[in-house]
Amino acid sequence: MRKLIKNGWILTMDEDDQEYRHGDIVIEDNKIIYVGQSQEHEKIDEIIDASDCLIMPGMVNTHCHVPMMPFRSLGDDCPDRLRRFLFPLENACMDKNLAYVSARYGMAEMLLSGITTFADMYYFLDELAQAAEEMGIRALLGESVIDQPSCDAKNDEEGLALGEAFIAKWQDHELVRPILALHATNTNKAQTFQKAMEIVKKYDTLLMSHVAEMDYEMTYFAQTYGKTPIGWLNDIGCLNERLLAVHCIHLNDEDISLMAKNQVKVAHCPASNLKAGKGIAPVRDMINNGIDVGFGTDGASSGNTLDLFIQMRMFAGAQKTKYHDRSLFPAKKIVKIATMGGARALQMDKEIGSLEVGKKADIVIVSLAGAHMFPQHDPYSLLVYSANAADVKHVFVNGKQLVNERKLAISLAKLRQDLADKMHDFNSKAEELSAEIR
Repeated sequence: MRKLIKNGWILTMDEDDQEYRHGDIVIEDNKIIYVGQSQEHEKIDEIIDASDCLIMPGMVNTHCHVPMMPFRSLGDDCPDRLRRFLFPLENACMDKNLAYVSARYGMAEMLLSGITTFADMYYFLDELAQAAEEMGIRALLGESVIDQPSCDAKNDEEGLALGEAFIAKWQDHELVRPILALHATNTNKAQTFQKAMEIVKKYDTLLMSHVAEMDYEMTYFAQTYGKTPIGWLNDIGCLNERLLAVHCIHLNDEDISLMAKNQVKVAHCPASNLKAGKGIAPVRDMINNGIDVGFGTDGASSGNTLDLFIQMRMFAGAQKTKYHDRSLFPAKKIVKIATMGGARALQMDKEIGSLEVGKKADIVIVSLAGAHMFPQHDPYSLLVYSANAADVKHVFVNGKQLVNERKLAISLAKLRQDLADKMHDFNSKAEELSAEIR
């Protein structure tokens, strides 16, 4: 089946950043077969008019915990929230049913905001993979392994076994790419990291982990090993091109040099980092040293919204402020991080991240009709500084239209009700914990 998207302002985000002010894209099945100026096309089965719209690649969310939707707005300003709310509630209330309905709702939020691919670290991965299949979104899913009891594993060894079994089961899937995820450098042993790295090498996939995120993490490594987390990972043989390092807030020049040398990828989560007061990652220095960086929303417990428009805007302000340079990170470069940057960080840039012939048809159409989207001197500036999720009009993943005229193919109201119905125990336990803190 051939679909024609016509009359839009196309931002290809390819190597040359080609644009077509009045352009067409032709999709055949799940791939792009034409990108360019408007012209006559043969054998078109469906036409989508993108007049007064920007057409861009689907955005890539390089780090999330999508089943954590129930945690949104819970204890946002509470110190040590991870141990007071997140860990206790997960162990008490999170099960495969809640993870499944939460994931579907989170995936809906991402699709409605123009995210077509996301990488996730959580539990109950078969349910998450099923949800991704049903929602039609592209997903990299990794079992979260931690050196303590979790909601689906008694310890890290059991978590690794679950992770490897999931990878073996879901290899070569059209939309779901299985990876592995270790919670953090300060919550997993060196042996666990080494075993995990052996697994991802065996299956040719990625290892995601929170790295150099917390102040106390940095203190622990300095006092215990006389090193940074990056230096420690290098010493144990786990700093390489398969590592997707998340956050990376507290890096020194030597860390960045080691990461660049070993081709480590980075998932940068500006909104989550700023909200928790953790600091501003040295992204300018990472990119200047050739490190591939993509944006992550983090989970709804940490960043609150699964929306890369917010990440782009907060990233711009944070980086310009950190380096005292208004000219740093022009808007086009920021949109590039949200698309091709994320694709490179996930090692999927041959398939997604730009609008080019032969790539997967992951396409977002953003309306320019809003009062805040005029005048239109610079389309990239509009996306970074003016646009929001409500401007996303149409979304295609793998050639299928999943959002049409700002509406999902599946009922958002039903997804919301399904989640609400499964949250009764969670809400009761959350109220108990809140009362203890008050």
